[in-house]
Amino acid sequence: MSLVRFLQAPTQEEIARIVALYMGQGWWEEGKEGPELVARIVAGSHCFAVAEENGLIVGFGRAISDRASDAYVQDVLVAPEFRGKGIGRLIVRELTEKVHGDGLRWIGVIAEQGSAPFYTSLGFKEMTGAAPMLKTRK
Repeated sequence: MSLVRFLQAPTQEEIARIVALYMGQGWWEEGKEGPELVARIVAGSHCFAVAEENGLIVGFGRAISDRASDAYVQDVLVAPEFRGKGIGRLIVRELTEKVHGDGLRWIGVIAEQGSAPFYTSLGFKEMTGAAPMLKTRK
C-alpha cells in the first residue's frame, strides 16, 4: 500500500531518488538537471507530493500556483515497475484535495498524449477550443 506525503524540505536521498525518476522517465538528461533544480522545484511548488512503498519514493507529482486563484498539476510520474497500482491516481487526488483545501477552485493540467483518459477519470475535462502551448529558451 502506497503512502503519499507532501515534501517541503527534501533530504539529499529524497532529492537523488526524484532526480533518478525524472531521468528514468526520459524527462531529464544526465548533467543538464540535477539535485539543485529538484530542491528549487520543491520549494517553488504550491505542493510537491511523493508516493512511497516500503520507504522508497516510487512516484511524485506537484501543483504550481499563484496561491490566489488557480493551479496546475504537473510532473505526475510513477516508476514503471509500480504502475497499474493506483499510485498516480492517489498522487493526483492528494494534490487536488490540497489545492482545493487551500481555497483554489480552478485546477488545470496539460495531459501528455495518451494520458487524457487517466485525468478525465479523475474529474478533469477537456478544454474545448484550447490548445496547449510551450515556449522554451534555447
